Amino acid sequence: MRLFVQFLLDGMSTGAVYALIALGFVIIFKASEVVTFAHGGVLSVGGYLIWYSRAHWFNHKGQANFWLSLTVGILGAAALGLLVERLLVRRMQGRNAGIIGVCIMTLGLDVVLETYTNYGVGKSGKESLDFANPWGIGAHRFGGVFLGDARIAAMLIGSTIIAGLFLWLKYTDWGISMRAAAADREAAALMGIKLGRVSSVAWILAGALATVAALFLAAAPAPGFDGLTGRLAFKAFPAAILGGLDSPSGALAGGLIVGISEAMFKGYESHLRFLGRGFSSVVPYVVMLAVLFFRPTGLFGTREARRA
Repeated sequence: MRLFVQFLLDGMSTGAVYALIALGFVIIFKASEVVTFAHGGVLSVGGYLIWYSRAHWFNHKGQANFWLSLTVGILGAAALGLLVERLLVRRMQGRNAGIIGVCIMTLGLDVVLETYTNYGVGKSGKESLDFANPWGIGAHRFGGVFLGDARIAAMLIGSTIIAGLFLWLKYTDWGISMRAAAADREAAALMGIKLGRVSSVAWILAGALATVAALFLAAAPAPGFDGLTGRLAFKAFPAAILGGLDSPSGALAGGLIVGISEAMFKGYESHLRFLGRGFSSVVPYVVMLAVLFFRPTGLFGTREARRA
């Protein structure tokens, strides 16, 4: 029972990080009808900027420099998201490139961004980059269960951001505009809602969320940030899909489901050898396929109305 609780808490902390990334997928889709595959690249750039600003601009000791570096990373990734939306996505949509064309473009962009980040990591001369976050490798004991300080921070900060985002989506003008645009873009435009502004804010917000997720993906027990960190964003993609690509609450549920499932299969891997070594790495996709088999729109996705 102690191991089960340990794996459950580990999965919840990882799931909170996946939920942050999945929310980025969801709000971009709701605001601009784009399924982006460049989210991992944006996450990588945001994470790399955290390290670069700390190493070259705020390299003095003290936690204040860490928060300054984190701010630079968040602002950089948010600006990148805005540039992608304004210079690439909006122009392609304006030329009637179609959903598939835009998705392929984001896939190519992800390759470019990941390559740039890998080059930066390699140029640093280190295998992994340390953000020097304030949590370090410390841990707290709760009964017979140990939980790392970084994982505790991930759950607390992640849940706070998610709760704040949900309130923002529900009560602010932008949140109402985004929901209206997701329901009917033409009707929303006729009502005076500026769809371009809604889309831009969504990409900015998604970039910021991805950078916060990068911070915790590189924290203990991970060895640090490296060229493969951005690819972990694709584990959050099944979370967004199985929860429902148009449902923010589905992103939260999907993130937790994927995080807990992955932690459980990894923890009990020695008892599940018949599934193959490293099966835990594909669990997010297996869970996604299982859910989509019964719920093609995801657990909380909106079903399209069809004529009988």
